[in-house]
Amino acid sequence: MDNNEIREFHKTGPRFFYGYVVVLVALLIMLISYGTRTSFGVFFKPLLGEFDWNRASISGAVTLSLISQGLWGMVMGRLNDRAGPRVVITLCCFLSGLGFLLLAQINYLWEIYVYYGVIIGFGMGGVFVALVSTVSRWFVKRRGVMTGIVLTGLGASMLILSPLATWLISVFDWRLAYVVMGGMILVIGTGLAQFLRRDPNSIGSLPYGQHEIEEGLPSSNIGGLSLYGALRTWQFWSVLLIYTCIGFITFTVVTHFIPHMTDLGITAAMAANVMSLSGGAMIIGGVLLGMIADRIGPRRVLAICLMLMTAPFFLLIPFGDLWTLFIISFVFGLGSGGSGVAQNSAVAELFGIKSHGLIFGAVSFGFTIGGAVGPFITGHIFDASGSYNLAFIVCITVGIVGFILAVLLKPIKR
Repeated sequence: MDNNEIREFHKTGPRFFYGYVVVLVALLIMLISYGTRTSFGVFFKPLLGEFDWNRASISGAVTLSLISQGLWGMVMGRLNDRAGPRVVITLCCFLSGLGFLLLAQINYLWEIYVYYGVIIGFGMGGVFVALVSTVSRWFVKRRGVMTGIVLTGLGASMLILSPLATWLISVFDWRLAYVVMGGMILVIGTGLAQFLRRDPNSIGSLPYGQHEIEEGLPSSNIGGLSLYGALRTWQFWSVLLIYTCIGFITFTVVTHFIPHMTDLGITAAMAANVMSLSGGAMIIGGVLLGMIADRIGPRRVLAICLMLMTAPFFLLIPFGDLWTLFIISFVFGLGSGGSGVAQNSAVAELFGIKSHGLIFGAVSFGFTIGGAVGPFITGHIFDASGSYNLAFIVCITVGIVGFILAVLLKPIKR
């Protein structure tokens, strides 16, 4: 069946679109795989209590994990462009599951660096890039909202798996909690990966909305630049720096927000509930800002997200009551949920989808570098000063820089 026949078949009569299966499967994989990552803050205090480690040393494992994730993400983005997400996600879920099972056995600091920093870092490297890039190939219209739906898995992971990990630690211990987390991603994640397909052409279909583009309606560029072409534009480096800032802020919160709340006298269970509200807000932000991105464009949504993610830090320094922390968690979650949607749509809008996986992986490397540096610097600041206040000021500065870059971002002149 050639392209013309595919186009005519796609336009005639009601036909189930497999892209919706891809979106649902991607959402579930995102929930399971990132639930294990975002619950890391829950394990922070139990590890400090059992071992003679400080916050900076544990944060260093997060730093190494994110560097590994960023480097491997570019490799997996390229592999996803060629072989498709089924291969990539199966490999990544296997590595992540294995890493968490090994974490349950640790007794020495170097082990957390190897298992979490390297093995899980590699495992997580392809999950976000492959899933989000694949959705871009299935949807031309509604790309923003479909990406938002997939990224609700990130919010749901915080809403569901962080409290689950807290419960497992309180009833059993942190080692069993790691076994449960590893088993979930190893069995369920690899199983779900078998339902993924690279693009609509693999099953004789077209991307959703592509025929409307061919009839003259405006949308994102179907072709696009190679990575080499993108590297020659200032827009690529602006997007890279924007997501470096977003990664810095995001993983500082993921790693240190729960320890900060328990330092204020809030119980671990309540701190997990506050953090889970951020996950619920990510669900709302991902879908809502995805819909907005489809209407006003992802570049403007990027600026909105950075405002929402930076504003809560102004409240963290003077206020520490429970209700303020709930508000902070919710507002931050809204911005965080939209940032991934804006990233995917911005890469597709600016550079097309010809090498979307590779370019998206390169941009995501900036996110992971920022995420690697943020928790590490924050841990050192706390160990030196006994307070997170200076670290929060650093996050405000980083957020403002990212916001300015987002406002200045312009389309590529072709």
